[in-house]
Amino acid sequence: MTKTVNTVNIAIVGGGLMGREIAAALQRWPALIDHPVRPQLTAVCDINPAVLGWFDQIPTVTRKVTDYADLLGDDAIDVLYIAVRHDLHRQLYVDTIQAGKSLLAEKPFGIDASAAAAVLAAAAANPQSFVRCSSEMPFFPGAQAAVNYVRSGALGRIIEARCAFLHASDLDVNKPINWKRQARYCGDAGVMNDLGLHVWHVPLRLGWIPDRIFGVLQDIVTERPAPNGGRERCDTWDNAVLHGSVITDNYWFPLTTEMKRIDPGEKNTWEFEALGLDGGVRFSTKSPKRVEVFSIVDVPGGSREQVWSSVDAGSQSVWPTVTGPNFESGFSDAILQMLAAFLAEREGVLGDRFGCATPHEAALTHAIYRAAIRAHETGTAVPLSG
Repeated sequence: MTKTVNTVNIAIVGGGLMGREIAAALQRWPALIDHPVRPQLTAVCDINPAVLGWFDQIPTVTRKVTDYADLLGDDAIDVLYIAVRHDLHRQLYVDTIQAGKSLLAEKPFGIDASAAAAVLAAAAANPQSFVRCSSEMPFFPGAQAAVNYVRSGALGRIIEARCAFLHASDLDVNKPINWKRQARYCGDAGVMNDLGLHVWHVPLRLGWIPDRIFGVLQDIVTERPAPNGGRERCDTWDNAVLHGSVITDNYWFPLTTEMKRIDPGEKNTWEFEALGLDGGVRFSTKSPKRVEVFSIVDVPGGSREQVWSSVDAGSQSVWPTVTGPNFESGFSDAILQMLAAFLAEREGVLGDRFGCATPHEAALTHAIYRAAIRAHETGTAVPLSG
């Protein structure tokens, strides 16, 4: 018996790095086993016409435009993936939702809390538009293994947890300035807007919402080369370390999150660690197959010892693939899994599998960033609602 597979037509708005990554992932769709949706990329928009030529190699792309509004009235388009500057999120996301299109939006879901609130309001008023926020790093199989470990209750009483996204893309002080280094485009939250949802996706999905935040923020490189040959002010935070207190089962545990554009030695590292009285788990994309599990074991000879054991995660994540389980996953595989989860949830068949960040989760991060900025300014811990 042949299963029914629905075709979903997708348009990309923003043909830069992530737009091309999404396009490439869609071409690998047959790697997924028994997915209920068959997506095809049919349209691309970018304000720079020169960017659109890259998509000529994808035969299903039949429309290339420089104004996203041209796509909103196209009844053949079902889903828009939008990757543009943060200051453009509010207008493009709201317009897309009000047009009845489903939306996979890039973080931070608006440049600030008011922009995120406007997107949430549009989504609530237009329930026919399925909306989620992009965050691919937690879809690594090792990350999923760590999430499932925590969900199993194996930690027991939680002692502490940490999640981080680290790279050194701004270590070169002569790297030219771009929009992510300017608050008017990136937002006052700086690196938190840029990298934060990658870090907060898993804690928020586990229900770890901090009661209060203490933030240590760094503006390390304050000037960069400008297009005109001079120097221009960099007024965004480069690094942010946030310490939060989370209450669960009537007791508190510390949750630390790190978002760093300048972390020497790192390229694109996502890390998660959680420790409890009964067990612990940690994973880093530096070693994409390795998940470490903590336990206290009886050692032959009579002693009882603390042990960190290594387990290979293999290739399987949220949706099964044809890739053998002994192979390791990478960044492009995580993007494919994120898309698989997005379209499966849109179809109503994701079940209890891990899904993309919800609009409410994305909007909640802005309250966290706002508290972190105030905490940094005052040198005090700030309630999340503060």
